[in-house]
Amino acid sequence: MLRAMIAAVVQMTSGGDLERNLARASEWIAAAARRGAELVALPEMFALMRDEGAGADAQDVPNGRVMRFLAEQAASHKLVLGGGSFPERIAGDTRVFNTSAVFGPTGEALALYRKVHLFDVDLPGATLRESARVAAGNELAVAKTGACTLGLSICYDVRFPELYRQLAERGAQVLLVPSAFTVPTGRDHWEVLLRARAIENQCFVVASAQWGAHSEKRSSFGHSLIADPWGTVLCQVPDGEGLALAELDFARQAEIRRRLPALRHRRL
Repeated sequence: MLRAMIAAVVQMTSGGDLERNLARASEWIAAAARRGAELVALPEMFALMRDEGAGADAQDVPNGRVMRFLAEQAASHKLVLGGGSFPERIAGDTRVFNTSAVFGPTGEALALYRKVHLFDVDLPGATLRESARVAAGNELAVAKTGACTLGLSICYDVRFPELYRQLAERGAQVLLVPSAFTVPTGRDHWEVLLRARAIENQCFVVASAQWGAHSEKRSSFGHSLIADPWGTVLCQVPDGEGLALAELDFARQAEIRRRLPALRHRRL
């Protein structure tokens, strides 16, 4: 049955201390829950942002420290938790997966997604080779909750609209986009890309981001936001760590899809 749901985006400035990052995430999840959030979304690499990679802090799935933390937080606050992403250990490989997990209100794992598109760029102010430390995933994922279906993605994925169209075809009503956008790309592209993905798929977009300086070499743009299926930005986090909440009205989403049935008009 369609209903409304309160969603929260959490904005963090994570560093290389796993336990500190988890403690900060716990504080923001609790703050969102106190304000009535039923869905809380964390940013990309919320548990560990480190220039040299994950090293010994790469996480096991399904029973590693970060997976247990996410399950406990979701169950403790009785909410759906979009676990941003974290480095997942790969047996026999020095690289990791950039992995996102969603947990339900009883602490059950609903979906697991490994980032498909890796950020290898050489731009003014942003030269990064994610593929040097991260292996690409090759499967899409949706998470079915009692209120809606979530489509999973991570950061650079947002530049590939075909991924989101496939998520919409699998029933996604809400698109999760945990991110750590660089400052130059974020300044010019962050909001327009998110609003485009919302409009073309007639989905809510819930995009939690990293913000600020993680080290001398790496800074993130921030501006976490939630957009509705019409492309309207419902809320946004200003500079700094923080959170923002908005209502996801699934009845309004259904009305938009009925009145402007673009998803059913596709010919290619």
